[in-house]
Amino acid sequence: MEAVAKLNNYPTGPRKMRLLADVIRGMEVEKALSILEHHPQHNGVPLAKLLKSAINNWEQKNEGQSAADASLIVKTIFVDGGRTLRRMRPAPQGRGYRIRKRSNHVTLVVDSKTNNQSK
Repeated sequence: MEAVAKLNNYPTGPRKMRLLADVIRGMEVEKALSILEHHPQHNGVPLAKLLKSAINNWEQKNEGQSAADASLIVKTIFVDGGRTLRRMRPAPQGRGYRIRKRSNHVTLVVDSKTNNQSK
């Protein structure tokens, strides 16, 4: 059985988050966690937290099994754009430049390796 975890309205640009999402897609969970925890980008911390949440969701769905025994993998991960806050910054000659503070939504699905290969 697969388990899902979602992170909504995280205040960073979707393009920056997709860079890390592409790194861990299809990877084993333990390896992905170690990469995210030691990655220099600041987006690694919330993604590692989201991955831990997905692992716990999987363990609750599959009572009695531990994630280490099941050899979980990151089945799918995708990043969508969230809401954009629009702010104004002063510009020369009385003008104003618009600043767009972007956010994103991340959806992460983990599944055991045996279930994924049989399909």
